Amino acid sequence: MIKVGIIGVGTVGTSVAQILVDNADIISARAGTDIIVKRGVVKNLSKDRGLDIIITDNVDDVLNDPEIDIVVELMGGIEEPFEVVKKALKNGKAVVTANKALLAYHRYELAELAKDIAFEYEASVAGGIPIINALRDGLSANHIESIMGIMNGTCNYMLTKMTNEGVAYDDILKESQDLGYAEADPSFDVGGYDAAHKLLILASIAYGIDAKPEDILIEGIENVSQDDISFAKEFGYAIKLLGIAKKDGNEVELRVHACLISQDEMIAKIDGVMNGISVVGDKVGETLYYGPGAGGDATASAVVANIIDIARSGKSTPMLGFAKPLDGELTLKPIDKIESKYYLRINVSDKAGVLAKITKIFEDNNISVETMLQRPATNNSANILISTHIAVEKDIQNMIKKLESLDFINSTPVMIRIV
Repeated sequence: MIKVGIIGVGTVGTSVAQILVDNADIISARAGTDIIVKRGVVKNLSKDRGLDIIITDNVDDVLNDPEIDIVVELMGGIEEPFEVVKKALKNGKAVVTANKALLAYHRYELAELAKDIAFEYEASVAGGIPIINALRDGLSANHIESIMGIMNGTCNYMLTKMTNEGVAYDDILKESQDLGYAEADPSFDVGGYDAAHKLLILASIAYGIDAKPEDILIEGIENVSQDDISFAKEFGYAIKLLGIAKKDGNEVELRVHACLISQDEMIAKIDGVMNGISVVGDKVGETLYYGPGAGGDATASAVVANIIDIARSGKSTPMLGFAKPLDGELTLKPIDKIESKYYLRINVSDKAGVLAKITKIFEDNNISVETMLQRPATNNSANILISTHIAVEKDIQNMIKKLESLDFINSTPVMIRIV
């Protein structure tokens, strides 16, 4: 029999405990042994969680219990769970976590500490989608050329409603908060940080890149408007918040931002709160993983799958999927050297000579214009909508600063990269 301690019996923790009861027969058959929750840890002992397990508010009741084989960490946060997980590993207990923020900052330290102790984290990326095992095991014969995915259901829901129903950003943000998709402070989701944490975990498995969120390009969807969505539709694009990891020689670029992506791409067709991740391997080609990226049962499904794996085979693979550096120690590409096509929305005073001056600034910064449209904004202003050929990030940023300094530019130009 395997005994589990759950630290953080919230929405996901409650679902984990319930799944282990509801599906005990099939779980026992697949694990080769019975699995039970011996104890759960919460902050508020007065709240009834409807579970028939012992509840405590002291993490040491789990960490120091010699009968508990697996610690499931579902606390949230970074430094406090880091200390808890370190103690669990030092006490020889296997660990399962869904905490992407913890892993975004401390995955390499934990991998070094875990060594031959099982440490699983499938639920930390894309909820119920088995993308970790796909990268670590199913695609292990491949050099990974790229990873590109919708990794935040809140942003995808908002962009879908803005596209399909013409809802304004502020209105759909409030609706998302009312539905519980977005927090009262939504910046972690709409600012791209949640997706960035997940991308960093995948990049470590695929490329061995030890980067932190502060090291990579992270932008959100806060500036996307109906003008941008109309442009995208007119030219056959959808707008999605994507996490992108791409190998370029001995460098890997990592970035999270809103993208214009061709409507013909499978990722562009993934709508609502669903997640989808495309992985391109040098031998297998493109594979696509689709499913619910959040929610109690979906995330708990991945947590329980990790518990079953540990019960069945113990330590089956290194935590990050490799026992030595990958691909001759790849390095992180500097943000200002990233290359892409770009879309810009520039709000200008509606007067003669503006287009000529803007075109000259593009030329001065080595940026070639592919398409240009003008749309009225108010009685006295217009939106200039421009897409470029491939350009360098540094040149685009320099050009935007130059545009901002001009007296006929009414606000900071909005820029969205084109995939």
